[in-house]
Amino acid sequence: MSKFAQCRIVQKLLSLRVGIFALLGAVVVGAILLGGFNSVLGWTNTESFCVTCHEMRDNVYAEYRGTIHDKNRTGVRATCPDCHVPREIVPKLIRKVQAAGELWAKFTGKLDTREKFQEHRYELAKHVWTTMKKTDSQACRNCHDANSMSSKKQSEKAQARHEKMRREGMTCIDCHYAIAHEEPEGELGPQDIVVAK
Repeated sequence: MSKFAQCRIVQKLLSLRVGIFALLGAVVVGAILLGGFNSVLGWTNTESFCVTCHEMRDNVYAEYRGTIHDKNRTGVRATCPDCHVPREIVPKLIRKVQAAGELWAKFTGKLDTREKFQEHRYELAKHVWTTMKKTDSQACRNCHDANSMSSKKQSEKAQARHEKMRREGMTCIDCHYAIAHEEPEGELGPQDIVVAK
């Protein structure tokens, strides 16, 4: 074999080796970035993160404290992300992008006092109610499975209302609202909001 052929083989081996190291490096960097992204996503999906801004801590979180979703006989708690952030990855990422857009209100001081928050409470509630209607109250259904509920443990009134819900295609938020936060003043309730299915 000529020296030229030997040099070509060595060059190809070196090139292959560099390519393998580059690929391995890209995989390691990608894993680190993905792990970091996942950690940040998890951190921003905690109650402690949600209440770091005083607009949430002093308003809706203060209202939530002591409600059935905070303290109950079973010890099961629903925290901010349980109700306001979808569990599925794509809807969760969409919600995180929307929440990043909501930071504008924080930076501009739109909700920085109790009075300003109360002024916008109805518009904020309608947004949440609409989202709940669009998802057929999926956040509720993540914890409350209608098929597992014992109608025998419900009052006759509750049984009748749940039957009406099934018959009329209603969803949880149509009746169960203002149980974790104060009900806003406004002309419409969630039952009046119509969304395309």
